[in-house]
Amino acid sequence: MANLRVNKIAAPIVKDEFTGSVFFDGTGDYLDVKENGNDFDFDGDFTVEFWVYFNTVNSRNDTVGSGNNSVYLGASKSGWIASYYTQSGSKWHFSYQSDQSWIFEYTFSFTSVADTWYHVAFTREGSSIKCFVDGVQQGSTQSSSATLTSSENLLRVGGGGGSTSLLLNGYLSNLRVCKGHAVYTSNFALPTRELEVHPETVLLACYDGENIFADKSGRHIIAAYGDRLSSPTPTATDSPIGITTHNPGLTRNVDPTDGPTFQGGVGFVSQNWLTLPKGTTTERFPNFAGVDAASARGIISGGYYDPAGVVNVIEYLTISTLGNTKDFGDLSTNHAHGKSGFASNTRGIFAGGGSPSASSLSNNISYITIATTGNGKDFGDCITKTKDGSAAGNQTRGIVHAAEGPSSTTATNSLQYVTIQTSGNAIEFGDLTIARTNSTGELSSPVRGLFMGGYIPSSPNRTNTIDYVTISTTSNAVDFGDMTEAKGNYGVLSNSTRGIRSGGNPSTVNTIDYITIATLGNAQDFGDLTTGLFDPAGTCASSIRGIIAGGYKSPAFLNVIQYVTISTLGNAQDFGDMTSPGANGAGLSNGHGGLG
Repeated sequence: MANLRVNKIAAPIVKDEFTGSVFFDGTGDYLDVKENGNDFDFDGDFTVEFWVYFNTVNSRNDTVGSGNNSVYLGASKSGWIASYYTQSGSKWHFSYQSDQSWIFEYTFSFTSVADTWYHVAFTREGSSIKCFVDGVQQGSTQSSSATLTSSENLLRVGGGGGSTSLLLNGYLSNLRVCKGHAVYTSNFALPTRELEVHPETVLLACYDGENIFADKSGRHIIAAYGDRLSSPTPTATDSPIGITTHNPGLTRNVDPTDGPTFQGGVGFVSQNWLTLPKGTTTERFPNFAGVDAASARGIISGGYYDPAGVVNVIEYLTISTLGNTKDFGDLSTNHAHGKSGFASNTRGIFAGGGSPSASSLSNNISYITIATTGNGKDFGDCITKTKDGSAAGNQTRGIVHAAEGPSSTTATNSLQYVTIQTSGNAIEFGDLTIARTNSTGELSSPVRGLFMGGYIPSSPNRTNTIDYVTISTTSNAVDFGDMTEAKGNYGVLSNSTRGIRSGGNPSTVNTIDYITIATLGNAQDFGDLTTGLFDPAGTCASSIRGIIAGGYKSPAFLNVIQYVTISTLGNAQDFGDMTSPGANGAGLSNGHGGLG
């Protein structure tokens, strides 16, 4: 069988042990990327780019294409393909076939040689299709406004058109697909660092530091086909550009031996496609950055309990198992209005809080070890005292919206961040597009953090604005779209692809909205809560299920816990009860969307 291997760096050219590329031996190695929606169908502008290194330049070298390279697989097949040809002259080739009929075949003259890295980009802006090699346009601009669709609903990487002569013999790095955006429209400086996730990026496949490609956009799972052997040693000795690792790092619970392995994204319900740990017979669908959905734990902290008042109580639940919360431990101080909770797969962080009075606000940051019950410990301090904020985060970094002050009149737009595994004080991150407060919970993918709605200082005192940031890069937030309603005091949660907003004030609504995190746009209706509420005691999520705990509905605090299945539109259902009625707390989990 084929030998699918990862090229790890041995040469001292780049001083990072996780710098590398993915090797294809030309006889049976390829990757399949299942579409998320219609990510690889292009009805407008697009960019397909990658770094490629040929060990052997065959007569045809398929690098990437939609439709299972289906233009060569028989009747009623559709798809586009990017290839390198030496037949009748050396050239890069971009083509599209629909229902076995060629719509276009465009060639761009260029001579590629073995043992050399090339950056290749195909773009369309309007109807203009261009090919760039190492930042220089090759050949003439071609023209087509055709909608490019895939009949097989997948992207194939490394070839697979039915002949070994079509398969890539070489290496790929930093494969990026952007839908709706032509990244390059004229000659450009060659990239010198790993590519980044743009708002329009639907795939960024990077070496994950341990195994094969992982999708840095968090939208896809990548299946590898071919044996994974350690010898013979691949001939390429370095990546074309610095670090090419997937971020965040992954935690392995599979043994990738003979057969395909899924990497990155959320759990994918497959049949016999997931490599199992040695000695096991039951499929386990992993969340590679966090814990699997069956084991994910949700934490509810602090807030206001009836009749106890402001409390330091921490409770927990297993998200996959219906039932009541259990005692976890205590925070170091009583707090309400914290609402800024975020987590890695091991550690949970709570930032700020206090009672309703401004004089009792806190800048304290506490942490817990999620898998082990116990009291909170001091982590550091926020830049300012804060309450009624919200948070976002991935495996590495947590971002706090420091909505300082006792009311909407003192709302801020300030964002600050911490490195989750390293105790210390928060650092300035950037600003939201508008000052606001009372936007509660954590909503993020591994790449992107979102901040929704809230109360604002000026009339009408509420906003439906949704902002987003790229978690790994300090910067100001950018407009994402709008909620269905202008609300505050609601709860948010997410898996790696979808964000959920539930409840809110004024008028104590029971509505649930959702957004697709990787795609800019307005929120859409999801369903309804079992009861209207605002100021939940906490929200949390696994890759499958979202939890909304407690809240307030005049004239009483609630102890009800509700859940939704994040991937399926519909109404919330009863999960269990909190130990006491409560509201105005914070929630987090070790299986949320920012973890993959």
